[in-house]
Amino acid sequence: MTDALPFVLLDVALRGALIALLVLLAVLMRRDHPQLAAARVGVAMTVGLCVQVISSTPLFEAAVPRLWQAPWVAVSVGNAVLFWVFTQALFDDEFAPRPVHAVAWLLAVALSGLNCAVLAYSASAVAPVTMGLQRAIPLVFSALAAWAAARHWRADLVEDRRRLRVFVAVSGIAYTLAFLAMRLGSPRGQLSGWAATLDVGVLLLIVGVLVFGMLRLVSSNLFPSASPTAHIHVLAHTVPADPARLDEPSSAASDGIASSDSAAPIAGLAAGGDPVEERLALALQQVMAVERIYRAEGLSVASLAARLSVPEYRLRRLINQRLGYRNFNAFVNGYRLDAVRAALADPAQREVPVLTLALDAGFQSIGPFNRAFKAATGLTPTEFRKEAMGPTEKLSPNLEIG
Repeated sequence: MTDALPFVLLDVALRGALIALLVLLAVLMRRDHPQLAAARVGVAMTVGLCVQVISSTPLFEAAVPRLWQAPWVAVSVGNAVLFWVFTQALFDDEFAPRPVHAVAWLLAVALSGLNCAVLAYSASAVAPVTMGLQRAIPLVFSALAAWAAARHWRADLVEDRRRLRVFVAVSGIAYTLAFLAMRLGSPRGQLSGWAATLDVGVLLLIVGVLVFGMLRLVSSNLFPSASPTAHIHVLAHTVPADPARLDEPSSAASDGIASSDSAAPIAGLAAGGDPVEERLALALQQVMAVERIYRAEGLSVASLAARLSVPEYRLRRLINQRLGYRNFNAFVNGYRLDAVRAALADPAQREVPVLTLALDAGFQSIGPFNRAFKAATGLTPTEFRKEAMGPTEKLSPNLEIG
């Protein structure tokens, strides 16, 4: 017993430090971003992880009757679902909780609670099935969380958040797989001794990195602003009188960026700013507002950066920090929606179906277009067209979609 005392004290110290970090993380999210879904889900996840840290203590598992452990185990298993939801909310600025998220958590909690209280290690014929489902929950939802973190990585314009995506995807999958395997290989699925301490030590490391990252990024744009961002579009009327001159090399440091002596100042760029960034802004203005590259199918940060002959990080930084966009798809869709709004307000195009206008602007299908249009304007395309045309204009009802 004496030999084991330092080991027990280490385990207790690690668990205490982890709980303290989790509480700090919950307080920060609740204090700074109470209105955001990511913060609300994050607070719920930190509470669940505190429960998991306590209930996975070897002394707790050995001394507390299985029936009383059931609620703790249920919450611990449900953390896998909360981690999936939190990952979606953190990396998708347009995320909104849906009933399916609550249903998935409730099912995970109910199944694991029933297994712990009644079915585990019983002679019931359904026990192997329910236990197999419970063991699959962390695997399935860690894979879903990794997918959510990696899904729009290339379109994410927030550099620090892009790095955090990689960490969450890799560490989440690795931790889940490693310690699920250890539990499956342990008697009655309970970790003890060095395995339990290693479990809490690795979790402490992961949470510590997350807390450090969120503390460091709290003053940046890890989370979206509570107030709507005033996006600055690069407008067509500010392009140079001779757009072709953008292809001429500049005597200044070009970094692959075209320039024009006759260019008017671009919206969102301060006078006397970085000349390299200003030339990039002018080139971006040229391809977006004049050449209308936003109509191209499969347009990405990589393809646009290649078109402009600049590194991707420079283009992401310009669009994020100067134009106010956190996601490349939102930036491109802003131009597409502007084009559709202009067409809908054009009397000469009043007979053109909404679907045709959406496809011409670069949208691939009517569903995403309708959702984006309604989110941007508060109206359906048909309602917008009717308001823009005025009461005297007559629309052909058979040609309207949306």
